[in-house]
Amino acid sequence: MAAPRRRTPQAAPRQVRTVLRDTFGLSRLRPGQATVIERVLAGLPTLAVMPTGAGKSLCYQLPALLLPGRTVVVSPLIALMKDQCESLRALGIPAVQVNSAVDSEEARAAEEAVADGSARIIMTTPERLAEPAFLDMVLTHPVSLLAVDEAHCISQWGHDFRPAFLEIAHALPRLGKPVVLALTATATEEIAQDICKQLRIPAAGLVNTSAYRPNLDLRVVPVAREADKLAQALKLVRGTSGSGIVYTATVKAAQAVHEALLAADESTGLYHGKLSTPDRHAAQEAFMSGERRVMVATNAFGLGIDKPDIRFVLHYQLPATLEAYYQEAGRAGRDGQLARCTLLFLRGDKAIQQFFMAGRYPGEEDAAAVLQTLRAPPPQGVSAWTLPLLQARVARARAKLQVALGLLRKDRIVGQARDGSLRLLKAQAGGARMRELTETYGRKRDLDREALERMVFYAQTGQCRWRVLLEHLEGGAPFERCEHCDNCRRIAAHEAVVEDLLRRAPVVEEAEEEDTSPVFTRGDVVEVKRYGRGVVEEANATQVTVAFADRSRRSFLPEYVKRARRQAAAL
Repeated sequence: MAAPRRRTPQAAPRQVRTVLRDTFGLSRLRPGQATVIERVLAGLPTLAVMPTGAGKSLCYQLPALLLPGRTVVVSPLIALMKDQCESLRALGIPAVQVNSAVDSEEARAAEEAVADGSARIIMTTPERLAEPAFLDMVLTHPVSLLAVDEAHCISQWGHDFRPAFLEIAHALPRLGKPVVLALTATATEEIAQDICKQLRIPAAGLVNTSAYRPNLDLRVVPVAREADKLAQALKLVRGTSGSGIVYTATVKAAQAVHEALLAADESTGLYHGKLSTPDRHAAQEAFMSGERRVMVATNAFGLGIDKPDIRFVLHYQLPATLEAYYQEAGRAGRDGQLARCTLLFLRGDKAIQQFFMAGRYPGEEDAAAVLQTLRAPPPQGVSAWTLPLLQARVARARAKLQVALGLLRKDRIVGQARDGSLRLLKAQAGGARMRELTETYGRKRDLDREALERMVFYAQTGQCRWRVLLEHLEGGAPFERCEHCDNCRRIAAHEAVVEDLLRRAPVVEEAEEEDTSPVFTRGDVVEVKRYGRGVVEEANATQVTVAFADRSRRSFLPEYVKRARRQAAAL
């Protein structure tokens, strides 16, 4: 199918203002939105990296009303689809969601709207987009825009890689090569490059706005034992007003924290992947409506949750990466008001993430097992192998198999028909080729370990936390200190103490001959060449440890340290 005709960019500014005002009730666009929308309307593929709360959804919702064909939105966020569909319909925009969570009646109505062309915006999952029958239904009418939300999921280097996203690139040609808009809140340079490569977005198509959000108060509370951590969590939840989320890395921890908060008479819900769909839905609705003040959840909860007045996010266990931490913490304070983002840091929690890393990616033996199985006849009564049958036979995790199959399909060793059946294209592919295909994931494991170490560094650093985050996410920060994270507050308090000591230090007249073997005691104000003034913290006959105004501590031989002197005019 030929690509649909796209509107010229010259007509866009006036139409954008009209639709923005009359349909969405907004007077102006936020930073970054205007650039992204202008590119989409000009038919230019774009990757938009914008922080949580920056209005990414509007970047495809508004163009969807101006482009001639319809818009397909691919997202892993089923909860967000529901909220957005309801919001769009309330604005009079014909939108439908097609995913596994909708009931049969809504699914039938959505499919009818897709088939007859009345749906202007179609929101679906990558898994559903990969289904040949659904794709045929979508293609009954031209598609002008393909929006890929949470686009970091398509990158094998991303913190939340999902194999189903690999199918989007295969679907693009069949969709008639619509304008592609990828959106994410977190993408390092390497991840952004990979997203662009997968979706054929040129380097010039990257629009990256700052991740800095000054209303988020970042802090870390170190704890020595698991029991201390639970006590701190209760204290922090009780001591913070407004709604909040407590994130855990494991279901077991989520259950424990939930029970402890209930015992403390806190209004608390529980959300994790092992709960039934109705239970998860009820918990989410109670939190979104304000019936429950606190949600205790694994990372299965929160992607795309549009609740603007979350006042705190507490991480009970260490996340795997700074990207994941930023995205989860960033769900607080979307209304622009002050919100606290606290990480409880127990060194032993690092082992939890190390456990999750083990076996996450396919190796040579996994790809070989797929090939060996496909060489054999399928089970009796079945005409061809499919992914579910393959999973049952080789006993590997579904995600692992999806990645392995994606690699084999990309290398044209395995083919997949429109009905989902699999077939070997190169039956003689050997182990050497399997090793070449999967060795990339060895690098991915190394990068995962490095990412976890950066997360640990963030938890332990004495530097400005926002600076550490921005240097990782954006390659640099526009400031030395944000002045409002816990470390910046500690540095400022320390500087105030040092300055007060320096102000009150007695005058020491310059001696005719300098003492080559000075003796110092704790609290003495001293001077060190190149470092300036500081306060003695420890001293003995061979070493003097000095704390300086920048919160650094350095040790020197006594002969390099002198007592601070003041000019008489300064007294």
